Amino acid sequence: MHEIAHETARGTAHGTARGTAHGNAREKSPEQRHETTGHAPWADRAWAAVLERTGQTAAEVGPRFPLYADPESGTWKTTSRGSWTGGFWAGLLWLRALTSGAPQDRAAASECTRRLAHWTDQDTATRGLIFWYGTALAAGPGGDGLAAGLRESAARSCLAAYDPERELVPWGAAFGGPRMLARVDAVPGLVPLLAGLGTAGERAAYGHLTRHLTLSRSESPPRPAWQAGPDDGWTPCAEPAPGWSRTTPWLLLGLADGLHCLTDGLTSRAAGALWEAADRLTAPRLAPAAPLVSPAQEDQPSGPLDTSAAAIESVALLKLAALARATDRGDEADRLTARARQILHRLCTRHLSARGALTDGCYDAARGLAPRHELIWGDFFLAAGLALLTGRMEPFTA
Repeated sequence: MHEIAHETARGTAHGTARGTAHGNAREKSPEQRHETTGHAPWADRAWAAVLERTGQTAAEVGPRFPLYADPESGTWKTTSRGSWTGGFWAGLLWLRALTSGAPQDRAAASECTRRLAHWTDQDTATRGLIFWYGTALAAGPGGDGLAAGLRESAARSCLAAYDPERELVPWGAAFGGPRMLARVDAVPGLVPLLAGLGTAGERAAYGHLTRHLTLSRSESPPRPAWQAGPDDGWTPCAEPAPGWSRTTPWLLLGLADGLHCLTDGLTSRAAGALWEAADRLTAPRLAPAAPLVSPAQEDQPSGPLDTSAAAIESVALLKLAALARATDRGDEADRLTARARQILHRLCTRHLSARGALTDGCYDAARGLAPRHELIWGDFFLAAGLALLTGRMEPFTA
């Protein structure tokens, strides 16, 4: 990888964006939020419902991790160690704790994070999802030493797994199957996790991100997974299938974090290339006919929807909008924000149940697994999107 500058260029427009976008989750008065964001009351109502649902979920699952819930009964399927989704539950608990300020909420979030420790040395690139989203919000007021330690330990393990020849952290063998895969769900979380380790981590984060972006240009729509082949080649994987709903949202989320945490060390050419990739991936989403909530599989329009993909997209777009606004791309920022707002409104008015559950998420359409369910990462990203839209959380807090 050659596009990371040896000396950082502090004080650039992108650097300014990085500095001003930082912040912690916090509660503002309704007057402050309406003044700064101009959001409608539906967002406040949805926010309250989601937090109430978080409390209900915590009471139901106890020391286990929620995975997906039945859309009718609301009963959760749980796991003992959290699988690849455990960080989203911890992140949701941290978001609740930082906005409520209640000591018992903070204790619950900290305890949940502690139970992620098993994954620090597991061979999986989903450690980015687990440890970024499970610990980033713990850096809020007062900090959490345990979360910070787990995050650094996981980041160093991921850096040790980085393959400089393939320029990525392999998907890994923790969940079975081939180890040397490039999967788009290995991008978000892992980029900022690695970038927090200084120059070596930034180089690995940049290589990992750009490897996935390069592969995403190979087919349209982007293929979610590739297996390493001979002579530095890559072979397309059949699963997840092309047209998978979360492919572009995961890429956009990783891109937004990369533009935020890597720009100070990039050459102007490399930073420009990342913005070009963002423009390429967002263009179809900003088209007038683009659906706000896509099918779980693009080629199955009558099949189940995937609200979790839409929630992820809303967060990615709001992050990109913050960066665009800070770098004199105001018109683009307005378009991205408008799209995110429309997505969140659709989710909250058509897919949010009376108990505050984001339904119509699809875990795995190919296997028919939880095709119209509440998904824990869908809940997390809906909460994060609402927190960003209403000014309760600053971009890049998580």
